[in-house]
Amino acid sequence: MTDAPSLIIVEDDTAFAETLARSFRRRGYVVETCTGLVELEERLQTFSPGYAVVDLKVVGGSGLECVRRLNEHDPSMRIVVLTGYASIATAIEATKLGACYYLAKPSNTDDIEAAFARVEGDASIPLTVRPTSIKTLEWERIHEVLAETDFNISETARRLGMHRRTLARKLEKRRIS
Repeated sequence: MTDAPSLIIVEDDTAFAETLARSFRRRGYVVETCTGLVELEERLQTFSPGYAVVDLKVVGGSGLECVRRLNEHDPSMRIVVLTGYASIATAIEATKLGACYYLAKPSNTDDIEAAFARVEGDASIPLTVRPTSIKTLEWERIHEVLAETDFNISETARRLGMHRRTLARKLEKRRIS
């Protein structure tokens, strides 16, 4: 039996998942990848990782459900959510469901390993000086509803009271910081 750390990557972008897996393998990890909850359930039958990287948007649903399932499988597992759809709402839910950290893409292997190692919060993080803009609030609300609807664009647009194409255009734009 090996003492190498084991990692599972739950990511719907297979090219990105394989790139990340190669990087972690070079660092000595035993790595498995999967694209969604169904595949994750199958992998957990024979593989019990100590670490996990989970995207929010996965095949067949939400990465939040994968976080919940991984935490049920092993509450001591260090789970990092890595997403291109970052919002305050999903960050809070991810940590409530068992994630130890939440990172917005783009993040690299160093960022993820540092997140695995973080055990305590950091009270020295500076508070933002400027108030949150309307555009940022809109972006966060859109992503909160996206997460609630398991990333269903049509249902999200309906709940937000906007046309589906308008929502799609807003999602194509980059977040204003």
